Amino acid sequence: MSAPEPVPAADPAPQRRCQNCGELLLGEHCYACGQPTKGLVRHFSSIIGDFMDSVFELDSRILRTLGPLLFKPGYLSEEYFAGRRVRYVSPVRLFVFLSIFAFFAAQLSFDIAADQPDAAETKAEAGADQARTRGLRTATTAAEVERIRDEALAEIKKARAESANVPGVAIGLDVAEKSIAAEAARRLREIEESERSGRPLAIAEDDEGKISFNGTPWDAKSNPLEISWFSDGMNRKLNERIGRAEGNIERIQKDPNLLKDAFLSTVPTTLFVVLPLFALLLKIAYVFKRRLYMEHLIVALHSHSFLCASLLLVLLLDALATWTAGAAWISRPLGWIEVALIAWMPIYLLLMQKRVYRQGWIMTTLKYSVLGYCYIVLLSLGAAAALMINLVSI
Repeated sequence: MSAPEPVPAADPAPQRRCQNCGELLLGEHCYACGQPTKGLVRHFSSIIGDFMDSVFELDSRILRTLGPLLFKPGYLSEEYFAGRRVRYVSPVRLFVFLSIFAFFAAQLSFDIAADQPDAAETKAEAGADQARTRGLRTATTAAEVERIRDEALAEIKKARAESANVPGVAIGLDVAEKSIAAEAARRLREIEESERSGRPLAIAEDDEGKISFNGTPWDAKSNPLEISWFSDGMNRKLNERIGRAEGNIERIQKDPNLLKDAFLSTVPTTLFVVLPLFALLLKIAYVFKRRLYMEHLIVALHSHSFLCASLLLVLLLDALATWTAGAAWISRPLGWIEVALIAWMPIYLLLMQKRVYRQGWIMTTLKYSVLGYCYIVLLSLGAAAALMINLVSI
């Protein structure tokens, strides 16, 4: 009996080679030149899928990242330093998207005009104060100034008696009282000076919503702002911006939500600018730890991502509590969770700082307090700059 004929071996799979340099491919990227095997010349649906995956990372990494981010202080930073990075969303991408979503939700969560329970009454009181101030500025005799001043002070005295048990009101009344007294004294001096010199008394125009420099309303021609070390072109551009800001102030007085929306839309950018400065503060505070600046930046990115995620959750809980206000058994626990989450924020950051930098509680608490104060100053300056930018951009 003859031996069976050998079965011919199957043809080996064709070897793939890089279309750019011709080297043998061992994966989806060429090890020699780095070119990927996937280009744009393919089905559009697969391109959209790759885009969604690369931009939003809609896979299990989100679930592996959000849990530790919210409940395990410092864990993600330590994992990153240990080299376990691929399993989690990258720190930069995590911060960017959480900050954008959080402050977009903040824009939708409240409305300034709608949230004022006594908006009409407050507006009427503010209008009355402005009317009294304008009356003092346009009074032409000392007797008229004294009458307006005495009437205004009498109303403040009456309001003080009616709101004696309301906390915080006395401070505002004190400010109003001092403002009226100062304005009356200034106008009396102007009247006295006019009578003594024989010059006509200047009548102040209504400057509500106007920008003033050196006590005189700004005007692009008669009273422009000029900085000596600026060129003519720079001064001209500056005054154009001031004029635009003055117009925006009038718009904001009619609709304060314009400024609110514009400001909240720039907060993520402001935080992104403040982040490197906060990382520098961490570098200075822990200079003897001999950590690289980028390690401190990773810590700053993760801590800010946690704050943005917590803010987003607080806004969602607040919205749910509002929608379920009629069912106390639902809204009340939601309110408790919201308060607990707000209290968790500073505790989380302290525990994160303790875990990452591994110092004793006394030094950690001291540095935490100093860093917190410096950060608040930085954030206030950034917010002020954002407000100024928004005044000329909305």
